[in-house]
Amino acid sequence: MRRRVGVTLGLTGLVVPLTVALGGPARAASCTTRTGPYQTRVERFLGRPVDGRQSPADCAATRAFQRAHGITPAIGYAGPLTWRTMNTMLAQRAAGKTPNRAGPCPTNRGRIACVDLTRQLSWIQDGARLAYGPVPVRTGRDGAETRTGAKRVYHRNVRHWSTIYKVWMPYAQFFDGGQAFHSVTKSMYNPPGSGGCVNMRDADARAYWRLLGNGDDVYVYGRKPGT
Repeated sequence: MRRRVGVTLGLTGLVVPLTVALGGPARAASCTTRTGPYQTRVERFLGRPVDGRQSPADCAATRAFQRAHGITPAIGYAGPLTWRTMNTMLAQRAAGKTPNRAGPCPTNRGRIACVDLTRQLSWIQDGARLAYGPVPVRTGRDGAETRTGAKRVYHRNVRHWSTIYKVWMPYAQFFDGGQAFHSVTKSMYNPPGSGGCVNMRDADARAYWRLLGNGDDVYVYGRKPGT
């Protein structure tokens, strides 16, 4: 009877059996033996023994992480994109329940949705009180960045159809020239990013739908890693 081993994947707490993550024994050979430039940091993030040398177990754990978040090629190589994703997760963890500790998002406007592109985080403030979040988000890719500055929700559609990308945008709340909060089924860490919208997990997009309305403030700041 085959023994199944689980790998815990960072911030999401997702556990993926290695037999699934590797696509079964027949595909195990595609796991790289190369040691990546971020090997030590990736090992530490994944809770692996930290020796800076690639091993079959290191590769399997890294590959499971890559496949869970749509990072390609998912061959277990500890490269820049994998480490950038993990580093973003670490920054999100560090934010805890005080994402606005440094005060970049204005809190003198009543209810406001804050979007920190650098940490790929969003939350809702009611003045100085944290009303919801922070939650991970997926913002605009390089060349289609989510625009920074002070905005306001101006249009809402619970089941919007994008005529540009030919996809549904559930719980869409537009705040800047076609850029909107809305839910997606992808991982929040799936590269390279959105077409400019602030992608959210379904439960978070539903919460934003309940808490925000037309005219509510949105403030976007920072710079997404890799843009």
